[in-house]
Amino acid sequence: MTDTMPSQAADHAVDLTQQEREADLDLDQLKQLVGLVEYDENTDVFPVTGWDAIVFVAGNATQSAHYYQSAWGMDLVAYSGPENGNRDHKAFVLRSGSIRFVVKGAVDPDSALADHHRRHGDGVVDIALEVPDVDRCIAQALKAGATVLEQPTDHTDEHGTVRIAAIATYGETRHTLVQRTVNGQTYAGPYLPGYVPSTSSHVRREGQPKRLFQALDHIVGNVELGHMDEWVSFYNRVMGFVNMAEFIGDDIATDYSALMSKVVANGNHRVKFPLNEPAIAKKKSQIDEYLEFYRGAGAQHLAVATNDILASVDALRANGVEFLDTPDSYYEDPELRERIGNVRVPIEELQKRKILVDRDEDGYLLQIFTKPLGDRPTVFFELIERHGSLGFGKGNFKALFEAIEREQDKRGNL
Repeated sequence: MTDTMPSQAADHAVDLTQQEREADLDLDQLKQLVGLVEYDENTDVFPVTGWDAIVFVAGNATQSAHYYQSAWGMDLVAYSGPENGNRDHKAFVLRSGSIRFVVKGAVDPDSALADHHRRHGDGVVDIALEVPDVDRCIAQALKAGATVLEQPTDHTDEHGTVRIAAIATYGETRHTLVQRTVNGQTYAGPYLPGYVPSTSSHVRREGQPKRLFQALDHIVGNVELGHMDEWVSFYNRVMGFVNMAEFIGDDIATDYSALMSKVVANGNHRVKFPLNEPAIAKKKSQIDEYLEFYRGAGAQHLAVATNDILASVDALRANGVEFLDTPDSYYEDPELRERIGNVRVPIEELQKRKILVDRDEDGYLLQIFTKPLGDRPTVFFELIERHGSLGFGKGNFKALFEAIEREQDKRGNL
């Protein structure tokens, strides 16, 4: 990993977000979970507090919401739909730890969500970010030449006011900017005006952990050939994100396919965006496959952070979630064993679950990747457990990409 980020001065303590406090997380946990760092927000041209919500469009939001509860252990907390005046679509708000998923599905056949789903399939339409000052962020975005999709607007109900705007990013993805404290009052509703509190009748199996992941670590965006640097520049110029890592050449290639990747992050590292583009190779890369079936640039995978990846993987497999396979030769490689040294569990326990391990100058991490979650070979999830490492598993790239290529070959897309 090439670290191009200047060292962060610990002049300003990082505060917990409202969602993190509600999840009973503390700063030490977050620093381990997602590699949180301290920085000076006063020098930030586009301060971002953290993730607000990840908004998905689904062909059947009702069933997708059930899946995220039954398979991924998320809790239903809010709802919007025809029953409370929203005749365009249904939206289910789900929580796990400090992260919020919103799953939307068209009710009205003429809904823009129906058009989006026909083109892209199930996927992420909005990576919403919480910010302390929407107007300041939009002023910076306009100054830097970003496309503003929604000007700052107040949305109010009996729980208070939320100030919202939106800017465009790669493909048809957007960043909604959400300011939850307006005129000194923090919004107290379950999500946003227009949503009502909701709970599910789904009952977890006995012995199931309270939650299977605690936070969101990063979201990977796939963009077309030749456009990666353009979007890295966008996040640098518009949002003040720093360049955190770069993966090129042999770091990120197999005998058949290749890609290039750069990582940008906001000041406190709560929000991290690896950005991938395909590279010329003998056959189609996973990025080429994604771009073909998603019909353009978009969010490829979400990395969710857990403090016990073994328990999470065991529970998820029991719930029917399928993961990529890793050959036994990966774990029996003497060079790997020498490089990773001692980790918190015997390598045999990782091998049993097909969990990958990587070490860098700061520590190590454990990670595993699901197969695509929907019908199209596009969106998937990663589980990650960090122990000091601020990286993204560079040492695992070849093993991971070979596993993805095996699945591509089965689909006839390699």
